[in-house]
Amino acid sequence: MGANPRMTLDAILLLAYGGPDSPADIPAYLADIRGGRPTPPALLAEITHRYALIGGRSPLLEITQRAADKLAAAVELPVYVGIRHWRPTIAETVAQMAADGVRRCVAICMAPHASRLSIGAYRARLDEALATVAASFDSTQQTTLRSAQDASGMGNGRGIAVDFVESWHTVPAYLDGIAANVREALRRFGDHVPGASEAPGALNAKVIFTAHSLPASILADGDPYDRQLDETARLVAARLGLPADRWTRCYQSAAQTGVPWLGPQVEEVVPQLAAAGERNLVVAPIGFIADHVEILYDLDIGLQAIAARCGARVERTPMLNDTPPLIAALAEICLAQNGTRMNANEHG
Repeated sequence: MGANPRMTLDAILLLAYGGPDSPADIPAYLADIRGGRPTPPALLAEITHRYALIGGRSPLLEITQRAADKLAAAVELPVYVGIRHWRPTIAETVAQMAADGVRRCVAICMAPHASRLSIGAYRARLDEALATVAASFDSTQQTTLRSAQDASGMGNGRGIAVDFVESWHTVPAYLDGIAANVREALRRFGDHVPGASEAPGALNAKVIFTAHSLPASILADGDPYDRQLDETARLVAARLGLPADRWTRCYQSAAQTGVPWLGPQVEEVVPQLAAAGERNLVVAPIGFIADHVEILYDLDIGLQAIAARCGARVERTPMLNDTPPLIAALAEICLAQNGTRMNANEHG
């Protein structure tokens, strides 16, 4: 896909969560997540053990950088990567963008579903980075960086304006990529899923859509997270022509904080389904984009152990990572910022 001649963007900023580059980085990584609070020794040991089982490090940065490189080639614009809880930090990346002369960019979190608790944290870090870089400029340069909270998102000719994409959970290429991966996983059970235009026959497997759990208190605040996840799951199921009784939705990777988190958890759902006779299960982590510890350990090791104990077979769908469907989805979002401020979710 070539660059659109009307595009007013100078660059694209991909925002990702982060992960340690080596076992030695784990204490500092956890300290950043915990806002500087010490990590209890037992928790540090457990997290270190989990990373040891997946190779001692997170592949998230490498995957995100590969996606950035492919997106840059697709839209013919520079693509930067900023990491919320590791390096390069969002602040470091914004400083580099300013030094490179970027005037207007679109910022996309590598998480499709909006929540004030999660996506809001990315936005806050971006605002802090913009304010810090703005303050570092000498006033004689007359360089002003705009906050990501500026509703207009239009440049003033003197600095960086940021179009912050709140969510992109219904972008067609994203949905198509997930649907294709679910279809392939169903084939491993001998299931043929032709698509929405033709109802599938009796399916041997049931599909479980998962996403990262968040504190249940967000529901009382009208947070869109749960609703958007439901929309994604329904749109993917519709693409596959899945009957309502052949798919379900749940959460995973809840933290042990002493407060209720969104549920049910996949670790509960798999044994329940197995006890009800559903022993062929496809797990599709729709709330995640790339491989990281909550996929490679929580699902591929922890959940598989639970499945084995209850006599279930679980096939996890591959992540989009840096595959063509993800690049197409990101490119679609970027092109939607072509001076029109289109909502990337007005699709599906």
